[in-house]
Amino acid sequence: MTDVASTSMVGRLAATVDRLRREVQAAQAEADGRALIELAKGILIERLGCGPAQAARQLTELTEQGNVGMLELAVDVINQAARDRLSEVTRTFLAATTGSDDAQGTSSSAVRLREAESGVLAADDTQSVADSLLQHALAPLGAVAVAIWAVGADGCLTLAGSAGFSVAEAERWRSVPPGVATVARRALSGRTTQWTASLAEAGQPTIGRTHFPYGGRVAAPAGVGGRIHGVLEIAWPSPLERQSPQVVRQVEALAELCAHTLESGPLLSERQSANGPYVTPGVAELIDLIDGLHDPALLLEPHLDDGGQLVDFRIRHVNSRFLDPAGRPRGVVNGALLLEAYPLAAGESELFQHIERVYATGEPFRAHRMDLTALVDQVPLPSVADISLSRHGDSVLLLWRIEDEAARLASLLQHAQRLGRIGGFEENLLTGEITWNGTLFSLYGRSASDTPVPLEDLPAHAHPDDAVAIGRFLRTLLHHRRPATAAFRLQRPGGVTRHLRVVAEPVLDAENRLLVVRGACQDISAQHWTEVALAATRDQLAHSEQQAHERNRLTLQLQHAIMPPAQAPLQAPGLQVAVRYRPAETEQLVGGDWYDAVVLPSRRVLLCVGDVAGHGIEAATSMVVLRNALRGLAVTGAGPGQLLSWLNIVAHHLTGSITATAVCGLYDPARRTLRWARAGHLPPVLVRDTEANPLPLLKGILLGAVPEATYEEGEIQLAVEDTLLMYTDGLVERRDRSVEESMAQLLTSARTVRSTLDHQLDRLLTYSRSDTDDDTCIVGIRVS
Repeated sequence: MTDVASTSMVGRLAATVDRLRREVQAAQAEADGRALIELAKGILIERLGCGPAQAARQLTELTEQGNVGMLELAVDVINQAARDRLSEVTRTFLAATTGSDDAQGTSSSAVRLREAESGVLAADDTQSVADSLLQHALAPLGAVAVAIWAVGADGCLTLAGSAGFSVAEAERWRSVPPGVATVARRALSGRTTQWTASLAEAGQPTIGRTHFPYGGRVAAPAGVGGRIHGVLEIAWPSPLERQSPQVVRQVEALAELCAHTLESGPLLSERQSANGPYVTPGVAELIDLIDGLHDPALLLEPHLDDGGQLVDFRIRHVNSRFLDPAGRPRGVVNGALLLEAYPLAAGESELFQHIERVYATGEPFRAHRMDLTALVDQVPLPSVADISLSRHGDSVLLLWRIEDEAARLASLLQHAQRLGRIGGFEENLLTGEITWNGTLFSLYGRSASDTPVPLEDLPAHAHPDDAVAIGRFLRTLLHHRRPATAAFRLQRPGGVTRHLRVVAEPVLDAENRLLVVRGACQDISAQHWTEVALAATRDQLAHSEQQAHERNRLTLQLQHAIMPPAQAPLQAPGLQVAVRYRPAETEQLVGGDWYDAVVLPSRRVLLCVGDVAGHGIEAATSMVVLRNALRGLAVTGAGPGQLLSWLNIVAHHLTGSITATAVCGLYDPARRTLRWARAGHLPPVLVRDTEANPLPLLKGILLGAVPEATYEEGEIQLAVEDTLLMYTDGLVERRDRSVEESMAQLLTSARTVRSTLDHQLDRLLTYSRSDTDDDTCIVGIRVS
């Protein structure tokens, strides 16, 4: 029973609280309605010149005649008289809904806007403003929460008031620093209303995101007269659909209403930021501040048109450091409108647009080397300046530092001297006064407080071996009074030696007397040691070139001694044998191509060509080893396949693991047959009648690649007048063609049979299209 009674008491208490809340809301709505009706009465009193009672009767009669409610009629009277932003929004609604079923909704929207305005005007603080906006204007649109952000002087966003968010959430978002890109910050920086369909898709931090993660948001800048005082942020519980233009204008009108609220003095004085109370600096204090600055400064104040829109800025004050780019006195510029004094500020430099943005958002702006243009007698006068813009209260402080061409060139010269390690000096020979720049003190290893060294004492600070050069320099400069230069070694304190070059010129008076000597010293130590290193490198390269030339000469002599380019014809029964060797055109490319043609004791003829990998003395000596080894092995009577197997062992084990290609043949004059084998080499070419064809591509790996290898043999029956060609790749190889294309060209050339074998080999060498500059061997036989 006790539990049932307790539950009943709680229920009655909750019902009582709910009833009282509804009564308070109804009373508040009634109070807002009465305020609007009383305002309408006041308008009628002013327009009709009647008393309060007559105005009340007039409203009642109009209500009965128009068949509308008293509150709707009062709002209509206010809208017709006010001609403000809320009236404009209401007229837009009416124009869009005339003759439709939405006319009644438009009337209620106008009432809600005016009730919201009434609540805002009656509010004691910004929190009450947020409550009124949500209750009267935004909740009917489906919004569940609203936040009013105030822009501080430092660019911080301070939560001035909120409704629909929890107390804890509002406390967490009490202040937002300038660098945090929230939804409200986007509206402030862009100076436009930002519509976010879903916070989950946008991914931007903002108040209440944890409570409405998928809801839509609207952030509208709250500005008036060109200045943004804050941001109105509205939250919806679900994704936001595209809104009609009427709703967009309604949100912007509410934001302007917030701007007037934030602009009002009492609310600003009560609003607290993270750094303490928000204080608007006085103009007099700003003028005192900029008068104490060393940079040229202008104090700008907004200039509004009759409609309250920002159109220009008036130059309220210029300090004593101010220099007009057009050369006008300060009095002409002071008090003028900015675009009248500097019409090109709205041009390519976009200076005016930057000033507008700073005034609207409060975010400072800095620019280095901005191009500015002033009009002087309608002639553009360009200049370059560093710009600084900042907002202070209702004023904008503009600092500009016009770039001095002389100062810029002096700075450029100073950097050039530092990078080139050049120090300047000037010595007055009459007074003895000596002036050095900082770089020269550094070159001498002295501090700036030390006494500079006179020219006459220069030999005492130089290497003794440079005394002659310095003496010649001083005589030319001081005695002959002509410009002079010298290079010497400076001995600095601590035993450090630097190589310097000094150049100087005399300065004479009208009577040709020497007054001043001025000049410069450059540290050329790095250049000196570079030249020394280059000289040593040149000597080393010359020595290396001489050695390489000697090696190439010896290689060529060795090659020519073993295989002369022209060789006497080999005498063999029933066989003509001719050989050709063409060395590489470049000495460094002397290679390992080799050939041999010799009659063996068995009366058979050994024919072979080969190519050792590489160039130079190593390739040439390896070629000698393989050629002589093959001659010695051939007397055993073995076949060409066995000879290449033995030669592979020699290449792999006895010559430092060289690799080579070769083709070896044994011709039997009695049978007119040729037994042959190949080791990675191009096959011989048989020319018979008017046909030229390569022999079959027998299996055989190149020499020296593996410890042991076997080589396939082939045999061909030759006929009288048959010509067989053995050659190295230098005859056919090209960089831009495949081997098959080069072989086709060789076969075409070989089909033209000449009267003698020698002529045919000479023709093949002459018309060879090889472009590798490699050496070439050809062995040709013709059966007779």
